[in-house]
Amino acid sequence: MRDSVLDGTGAEEEEPVNDDPLTRLRELCMAMPEATERISHGAPTWFVRDKKVFVMFQDNHHGDNRTGFWCAAPPGAQEELVGEDPERFYRPPYVGHRGWLGVRLDVSPDWAEIAEIVDQSYRLVAAKRLIAELDARTGG
Repeated sequence: MRDSVLDGTGAEEEEPVNDDPLTRLRELCMAMPEATERISHGAPTWFVRDKKVFVMFQDNHHGDNRTGFWCAAPPGAQEELVGEDPERFYRPPYVGHRGWLGVRLDVSPDWAEIAEIVDQSYRLVAAKRLIAELDARTGG
């Protein structure tokens, strides 16, 4: 897969895009203020200040044949998204009862939407100062 970008002359040129879902997810998560990554429960997991989890990568978790991630979600989001598109969203084990959302990365991922979901998850667990720092970076 390739993305088109403008070169210095204004002409369009192709830029390679990394198709590895873990690499792309890692880039999104590590762009958040004071985000850290470590293996937790056998999977790459992203934390705010190395304490609060906001995203957890999963690849064939206990043989479920899914590659995706679990993340914090606002009240009602899990039910809404799973109801609208159960091929891409699901109720993850262990944390689904708390409203966390499962997002598939192996079914035509919409990376712009995934970036929004990661951002929202981060905002649910981060301190107000870190959210303000994120807003200052992004103009949010």
